[in-house]
Amino acid sequence: MSPSYGRFRGGVEGPRRRFLAAVMTAALGALMAMAGPVRAETAAAGAAPPIRLAVLGDSLTAGYGLPASAAFPARLQKALQDKGINVDVLNAGVSGDTSSGGRDRLDWSIPEGTQAVMVELGANDALRGIDPAVTRAALDEIITRLKARGIAVMLCGMYAPRNFGPDYVARFDPIYPELAKQHDVPLYPFFLDGVAGNAKLTQPDGMHPTAEGVDVIVERVLPSVQAFLGKVVAPKS
Repeated sequence: MSPSYGRFRGGVEGPRRRFLAAVMTAALGALMAMAGPVRAETAAAGAAPPIRLAVLGDSLTAGYGLPASAAFPARLQKALQDKGINVDVLNAGVSGDTSSGGRDRLDWSIPEGTQAVMVELGANDALRGIDPAVTRAALDEIITRLKARGIAVMLCGMYAPRNFGPDYVARFDPIYPELAKQHDVPLYPFFLDGVAGNAKLTQPDGMHPTAEGVDVIVERVLPSVQAFLGKVVAPKS
């Protein structure tokens, strides 16, 4: 029942309606303001989780002589995120590791839930003059075991030092393209492309990249990594 205000009804009802309208408008504004964060949280909760990418490597990716923030995995993650790719990059590099060492620690270095792995191993094999057949067998096993776990693999190539002679070079260099073809995995032919032999981009030892050198590697490898991750997240037909 509506209230009766007699002859003052017009004077009272008008302000009353305006007051109620103001209250309802304020309440609606408050509800909308509260709904904003809720919608944002809902969108965040529904967003796709980051791609989990690991870099299995040696000192070249572990970040020898550099702060963690300047190591290859950290710089790669930033470059990918700057491209709008939601990714977590795990640094699974161990300085001094050979391909056989990477194989032996594979299970605990690459945790469950990893979706993709960049394999950067073999530089120390070449520097130590390890039989290329040993290097090939270790990398072959690494790729085989990762694929058996449903993890996508990208292989990063390495070249043997030329002072080891043409025979060693002829046996070592083809390891990477041949394994990439055998296992049908993408290959980045030479991890140190643009950096090797450049004194301005390498540390005093002449081998390990400086922070600027790491950025050059990231810039050059980035298109290949983007294409690789695009296939990792592509819907399976």
